[in-house]
Amino acid sequence: MSPSYNSTRHDRDGVARVALALLDEVGLADLSMRRIAARLDVQPSALYWHFASKQALLAELADRITAGTPHEDASVLDTARGIRDALFAYRDGAELVLSTYALRLGSSAAQTAVHDALVAGGADSPQERAAAIMHFILGHATLVQQRMHADSYGAVLSGDAASAVDDVTAGLDRVFDLGVTALAGALRSSAAPLRDPI
Repeated sequence: MSPSYNSTRHDRDGVARVALALLDEVGLADLSMRRIAARLDVQPSALYWHFASKQALLAELADRITAGTPHEDASVLDTARGIRDALFAYRDGAELVLSTYALRLGSSAAQTAVHDALVAGGADSPQERAAAIMHFILGHATLVQQRMHADSYGAVLSGDAASAVDDVTAGLDRVFDLGVTALAGALRSSAAPLRDPI
């Protein structure tokens, strides 16, 4: 049974926490302001005291999803993996963050973390590479989540592919690492690529 949110303090943080919980329950397509308001036992108009629009609320959720992005001594690859894993932690997390990123809403904390890891690794053109890596992370994570959703709903591959693939995400971790490595380019430490020098 879902917990009651009637006692939740209806401030900005409380609304965002309920919205994230609902995202996991119903997915992005069914995450409406009306549904969030019903869970909080308020009128939908009450939500606009805290968020000017649904897009503003989604931007806040995107920031919360990516809040745990590695910083400091994390390598480029570890940073990218951390962002990807954060997207996977929520149902439709990749799609939600991609949609807000495309509209330039929310913070740029995740891309900043990639940029900082590139700078620490001695990469050239870190700003452009960070943007390219973020595009790759978001696209790759969205693809993986869509495959997982399709598989969970019983969608199957046709023809020979169906018999050859048991895991719809098989091999995609390796593809991810190769993509990030290629986009990061040559870093300072050739002995341990994509790692900060000791």
